[in-house]
Amino acid sequence: MSINDHIKQSYQASLERHMALFAKMADYHTQSLELLAACKATLEAGGKVIWFGNGGSAADAQHLAAEFVVRYKLERGPLASIALTTDTSILTAHSNDYHFNTVFERQVQALCKPEDLVIGLTTSGTSENINLALKAANEIGAFTVALTGRSGGTVKDIAKLPIIIDFDETARIQEAHMFIGHWLCEAVDMVIAEQSA
Repeated sequence: MSINDHIKQSYQASLERHMALFAKMADYHTQSLELLAACKATLEAGGKVIWFGNGGSAADAQHLAAEFVVRYKLERGPLASIALTTDTSILTAHSNDYHFNTVFERQVQALCKPEDLVIGLTTSGTSENINLALKAANEIGAFTVALTGRSGGTVKDIAKLPIIIDFDETARIQEAHMFIGHWLCEAVDMVIAEQSA
């Protein structure tokens, strides 16, 4: 079999795994509505949405924070949101002087308020820096969400709302997280549009 044949098979196999996961996305409808309700309550209370994750999930956190601050589809005012993965000075200073496990916890302690919504993204559910940050947010009184995968790991017992993507492939879990994140942006836009009508 040629390399081109292998590449074609790989594309088809990836597509089939993606479709298998997304065929089950309706299973997360109720939890997604809970996430929307928490987000709506946060924004109405003058709070902000705080995102964080590692690696690809860090990029997803930044992406979704940008959708809130700038816009998603509809023209609207900016929404308060921040990703804790963007400030290289904070990330490197804290990791050097203290420990990478507490890099998000420290920022949550500095920035989080009880009216905020705090969302940690972790495909494994076992990232200690995510767990510690969510625990810190719980202590402050914020509403905490974990977008996670596989069995949910340890984070499922920490977040007030764990959304566990029941799949065992990191890339597919991240795709599901972005689907939920983009849907949240769209739903928030719809709520704002209705309130403005």
